[in-house]
Amino acid sequence: MKVLIEPKPHKMVNTFLLFFIVHSMQIGVGIQGFQRIIYLEAKHDAWISVILGGIATAIVGFVMVKTLAAYESSDLFGIQYDVMGRWIGNFLNFLFVLYFLGAFHIIVRNYIEVIQAWIFPEVPNWLLALTLVYLVYYGLNGGLRTIVGVSFFSVVLSLWLILMLAYPFQFANWNYLFPILESSLTEIAMGAKQMTFTAIGFEIILVIFPFLKEKEKVHKHMQLGLLFTTVLYLALMVVSLAYFSGGQLERTIWGTLSLFKIVRFPFIERFEYVAITFWILLVLPNLMLYLWAATRGVSRMLNKKEKKVGWFLLAIIYITLVYPLNRTQINMMNDYFAQGAFYLIFGYPFLLYAAVVVKKKFFRKKGGANAENHH
Repeated sequence: MKVLIEPKPHKMVNTFLLFFIVHSMQIGVGIQGFQRIIYLEAKHDAWISVILGGIATAIVGFVMVKTLAAYESSDLFGIQYDVMGRWIGNFLNFLFVLYFLGAFHIIVRNYIEVIQAWIFPEVPNWLLALTLVYLVYYGLNGGLRTIVGVSFFSVVLSLWLILMLAYPFQFANWNYLFPILESSLTEIAMGAKQMTFTAIGFEIILVIFPFLKEKEKVHKHMQLGLLFTTVLYLALMVVSLAYFSGGQLERTIWGTLSLFKIVRFPFIERFEYVAITFWILLVLPNLMLYLWAATRGVSRMLNKKEKKVGWFLLAIIYITLVYPLNRTQINMMNDYFAQGAFYLIFGYPFLLYAAVVVKKKFFRKKGGANAENHH
């Protein structure tokens, strides 16, 4: 496997678009109901957990960019291959491919569940899954620049949804936020850990890095994307805490969608239907980028063409989505995935960075042999 990647200029993307990529990857199905799982741990101090979660993503993002910057133009798959050697490196690469495919599967599952629970209870799984998979296939065919374009429009076209959250403000009871720090620090930290499923997505930087034009600006745009997401989640959490009573929030599976229920227009009665249908715009960049990342991994390990690998992976994922699951099973799957993601995204990057630093120093002492030799 080549460690360094030199993409053709027409395949590269402007670095400022990383802001939209990171933000669109973090805003997916998790935002629909993240309030409840954090509230169960941290009670009305849940908003502090959201801030802690945001700080954690900023630190991990910084470490990821530092790791990537140690190489001129490589991605996660190349770095692991270079640092860990062929066998362990490829095993870890395979693990990340599974993670990307797992994220894809879970996002589709959760979105289908919301559609079936709120709008179309009679529409079968296979049809909804087929629609989503076809849209992803369409994006994948267009290549990375098309996918990044979808991410850009996903963020820009969904900004109006944020304005709709001004409605619950009228009915907010700010006393629900007090007293502050009533929960213990452990409970608040556990609440922050529950942000995992909602906050992941920014790890896409590990795969997309070689395709960004101005490498020196990557860190700035990534941190801006993470900050925007954190501020949005914080605003949503505060509004939810002030609008719902504690008991209500514990029973509300999809807190954000429930906030849309009170939005009323003379020409539209059930606004949440519009929001849920529109949500596909928020979900698509997640699916396209996760599948693109998994495809990159497999094609780099096996030296196969990306398009063929992409079709094959989509077909396999579609088969796994046909079988319907109930609410409890989906919840369990989300929990297991979030636990795995916590270690993989918030723990492992520190180990990888340490390994890269050790390898670079060790080889410099040996006479400057470095990753260039692999090229």
